[in-house]
Amino acid sequence: MQIIKMEILGLSTSPSSGGAYALILSESEGNKRLPIIIGTFEAQAIALELESIKPPRPMTHDLLKNLVLSFNSDVQKVVINDLSEGTFYAQIHYNRDDNDVQLDARPSDAIALAIRFGAPIYVEQKVLDEAGIETDDTSEGKKGSVAKPQEAERELTQLEKLENELQTAIETENYEKAAKIRDQIKKLKG
Repeated sequence: MQIIKMEILGLSTSPSSGGAYALILSESEGNKRLPIIIGTFEAQAIALELESIKPPRPMTHDLLKNLVLSFNSDVQKVVINDLSEGTFYAQIHYNRDDNDVQLDARPSDAIALAIRFGAPIYVEQKVLDEAGIETDDTSEGKKGSVAKPQEAERELTQLEKLENELQTAIETENYEKAAKIRDQIKKLKG
């Protein structure tokens, strides 16, 4: 299993998302971004910690941190390790009695806890390959069929159009649209 270190790029919202937010992760040493749709509460928990805002009473993720610390443990890292039917899965790696223990979690909760511990966030390469969005225009020439040059030319034009739309969606931080366009590009490339 190859894991890629990620950084939190930010949170984005869209009126069409029904109150949900996109948590945007970016490769620490690369050009891929990974948008993950999360709920309002989790977005608030992440935003408060990123902005170093301390509420008067502990929020759920603060309580979880205090609970973990009370057992002389700490979060070592978070790994987003699977994507199934549009749902991301994560594991919280923590230390207990000098043993590395993994706990299944939603990525939003795992990340909210990771930033409270200053723990790194990773994504498995297979997940990044499936759902990541390239931020630079690194598209290569289409390897089309020589037997049908007109069809290959039409397909390339459609591919170029989608890649331009993808770049625009990323630049305007419309990651929900970018994810849909990314899926269309993958289908077109076959």
